[in-house]
Amino acid sequence: MTSDRVQAPDALLERVAAAAPRRAATVIAVLAGGETTTFCQGFTDRSRREPVTDRTRFELGSVTKTFTALLFADMAARGTVSADEPLSARVPRWALPRGPAGADITLEQLATHTSGLPRLPPGLLRTAVPSWTTNPYRGYPPGRLLESLARTRVDRAPGIRVRYSNFGVGLLGHLLAEQGGTEYGALLNDRVLEPLGMLDTTADPGEPQATGHWHGRPRPPFVIPGLPGAGVLRSSARDLLHYLHALISPPDHTVPQAPLRTALREVALPRPRAQGGPALALAWSRHELPGGQVMLSHSGATRGFSTFIGFSQDPAVAVVALANVMPNLRLRYINAANELLWTLVRRPSG
Repeated sequence: MTSDRVQAPDALLERVAAAAPRRAATVIAVLAGGETTTFCQGFTDRSRREPVTDRTRFELGSVTKTFTALLFADMAARGTVSADEPLSARVPRWALPRGPAGADITLEQLATHTSGLPRLPPGLLRTAVPSWTTNPYRGYPPGRLLESLARTRVDRAPGIRVRYSNFGVGLLGHLLAEQGGTEYGALLNDRVLEPLGMLDTTADPGEPQATGHWHGRPRPPFVIPGLPGAGVLRSSARDLLHYLHALISPPDHTVPQAPLRTALREVALPRPRAQGGPALALAWSRHELPGGQVMLSHSGATRGFSTFIGFSQDPAVAVVALANVMPNLRLRYINAANELLWTLVRRPSG
């Protein structure tokens, strides 16, 4: 354990680690009271030669979606895309979803899971079955994305109902990369990761990382060629805590680009839903506590990893929890990390 004048009691971090699946390596990092605490337990693989540290890469799974949202907000701040831009302005007519509402889906609705698109692209499950326990997205290439979109039917007006969609955010990442004239990982690195100094964060599965496990068996590095914006990233606890700190309060001297500073503020702002319902943020789950505090969080999983990140701007609190084991059905590790965030946000200062 490493700490500077610990503000979060060690026992709270150890409780989160204890909720991880058996034999998991875990790294838990916390920002609270202006100080950081990091808890590291276990090894990068079953050889037990290399302990995990706050620089060890873990697969992020769906936490990648928060980076896609930030990239979207950055490009909107630059004026290269627009939040209310409809799909009809970005994809050919033949690829638009069927039904009266499909062409009206906006880019922002893709980022807030209110587009009405299904969780997975039509046709993906057929190719996923052969590698279901290792890399279910491996057989789904980028070239099939618009074909799947054309097979989708959207009858309900977008913007009304939250329907979590890997397809929707993956499509958003594809459209952003297309606008940027490069691959998703390269664009994200140029616009977000390098400016934020996130040197451990990458879309490349060939970079060194911890070995993931499912039911005690090592898993190969996760790949998601057709929907990288939905789950391709791997990162370290140190990078992610730095990321959350920038979202809490982006200092000008470490984020010199004005569009990115604007984007860091924009992703956390509430977007009202049509016909009532709770306010939404871009990709993040947003929770208003009884005391008036607001928490934003996201979890992620691959076939070998569990991830949770969350933060509050007032008070300034951030939690990162990483494990190299796929979540169990009850999500005990992710729920324990979320409970830690709630505890730190609601705890009286001083």
